[in-house]
Amino acid sequence: MTSPPREIELKLEVPPEAQEPLKKAPAPTGFTSTRATTKTLHSIYFDTPDQALRLAKISLRVRKVGQSWIQTAKFGTGVTGGLSSAIEVEHAIDGRAVDLSIIDDPQILRHLVETIDGRPLAETFETVMPRTSRLLTSHDGSRIEIAFDAGDIKVNGKTSPLAEVEFELLQGSSASLYAAANGLLGATPFRFSPCSKAERGFRLAEDNSDNTILPALAAKVVLSTDETVEHAFRNVLRSCLTQIADNRMAVLASDLPEGPHQLRIGLRRLRSAFRLFKPALNPHSLTPLNEMAKEIAGHVGALRDLDVLAEDIVAPLESFRPENLSLEPLLKHLGTTRQVCRADLIDYLGSEKINTFLFSLAAYTEGRGWLDAENFDQSRLLAASVSAHADRALDRQWKKCAKYGSRIDDLAISERHEMRKALKKIRYGIEFFGSLYPKQEVKPFLKRLKKLQDIFGYLNDIAMAEKLLDDPIAKGAGAAGVAKAVGFAVGWHEAQSHHMWQHAKGYWSDTKTVPKFWR
Repeated sequence: MTSPPREIELKLEVPPEAQEPLKKAPAPTGFTSTRATTKTLHSIYFDTPDQALRLAKISLRVRKVGQSWIQTAKFGTGVTGGLSSAIEVEHAIDGRAVDLSIIDDPQILRHLVETIDGRPLAETFETVMPRTSRLLTSHDGSRIEIAFDAGDIKVNGKTSPLAEVEFELLQGSSASLYAAANGLLGATPFRFSPCSKAERGFRLAEDNSDNTILPALAAKVVLSTDETVEHAFRNVLRSCLTQIADNRMAVLASDLPEGPHQLRIGLRRLRSAFRLFKPALNPHSLTPLNEMAKEIAGHVGALRDLDVLAEDIVAPLESFRPENLSLEPLLKHLGTTRQVCRADLIDYLGSEKINTFLFSLAAYTEGRGWLDAENFDQSRLLAASVSAHADRALDRQWKKCAKYGSRIDDLAISERHEMRKALKKIRYGIEFFGSLYPKQEVKPFLKRLKKLQDIFGYLNDIAMAEKLLDDPIAKGAGAAGVAKAVGFAVGWHEAQSHHMWQHAKGYWSDTKTVPKFWR
């Protein structure tokens, strides 16, 4: 169907207590602002009993604003990285009942009627949102409406609160959305809204509306064989961005060790994506984002390493320790160190520079920041099939692993660490590109690679644990109990590492013989 103009919005969730300060904040640098106005929006959403509209990514609602009612149909209601670009058609109506007959676009009407297919429409849920809005205008003429929504979604007697800031692009480029958001929020923590208000309502109706911020695994990347390199790269970046932004909030919200773990994975996946797609990208555009991701990973890694030391290296030794030795002084020391490290990380992740990084990465992802005006061959590379690109990218990464593996009997500790990183990078590459290949061919290789990676990871943890011997607190006066526990922990795991290294060599030999599914 011929599409009316799309409504382009950036949706951000912020802490409820941040709403009022943001409403009163001055216009971001480079923008002028109108006076804010506030009105209450009462919206009723409709669907068929089997949710045909929801399944088709269509929302149908009527909204009361003052004494007036407006009917809105949105097509393409998904939200990716907080960005929504739905097609929206609106008509004034007399009351809270849906009236499809007033839709004057025959293609829009036909699409709705075919989706509904004669099934009855009924009210499914409602939202009551006080909305404060103002209009921003940038120096280049871009116009953006900011809307602060803080209210409730209601269905069947259940209520779920929502605090959201929306930036709707009325005129200009999407880059101005991120510039406005970055300038307005400053250091206010946020996450990209994972779904629309309509989807939230359906989830509440299904008792699936828990808003608790928890550590999040990476969303699976699913690519098609006819997809271009550029589209595949954008999809991979969206997965990385969401994982980083969500787990940044998880670290700020709780002290669960999985938060720093998943945040570091997200940053590593991002840097791996930059490497795997590098031949088709503008390398200069990558440098600031890559360096910032590396910096953040360093801060997060400091806490993650302490988590591993306490929970995976020291605590499991309780059943192996001699009777005259206590691990408690060491665990207490690590706990104190973790508290200090976590406090430093919270300050760092709550800083404005992290918001700037997230908005810059989002603008890069959605605004094609990888384009290089001086690379006349880039258009061909970006438009090529991702399947051929994936074959080459995985083969390049495998050769790096094989280079170390060919000398596995002679690798120094530092080289084992480099081989571990090479194995991790090809693992991320398989996660990005795996859907392009037959599952039965990917699985055998991935199974052995995971085992090999686990062994190398353990060996790296042991090397990290040895750094405890250089801890000035562990060596200091009055810390004899800590030093004794350190000596036992390091000695025990060093003995295990010799045994595990033999396993590593065996698993490497096995992995070499497994067919490389990309060849």
